[in-house]
Amino acid sequence: MTHKRHKRIMKDAAGYWGGRHRLYKTAKEAVMKAMDDSFRGRKQKKRDFRNMWIARINAACRLNDLSYSQFIYGLNKLGIAINRKNLAEIAIHDADTFKQLVEKAKAALA
Repeated sequence: MTHKRHKRIMKDAAGYWGGRHRLYKTAKEAVMKAMDDSFRGRKQKKRDFRNMWIARINAACRLNDLSYSQFIYGLNKLGIAINRKNLAEIAIHDADTFKQLVEKAKAALA
């Protein structure tokens, strides 16, 4: 079992620089850190994408004389439930439809 465990760690550490792929203890530390970083990175990726979508929506809203927060508030008041990923795609690829959404949000705020 020890050999099997060591073999798995060494396989995961293949390609690391220096002793990190040759020495078991160092390899184990490097693999554990890599796994920790990859776990954290999967969570960070979700935040990064959401921030990007919000920035794109905000830029498109400001072209139509409305702030992002007012736009989202207006959509919520109307009961329009479109996620930020789809709103960002609409803002980039279909400006006319996005403009209509902005006008509806403005009307709901008035």
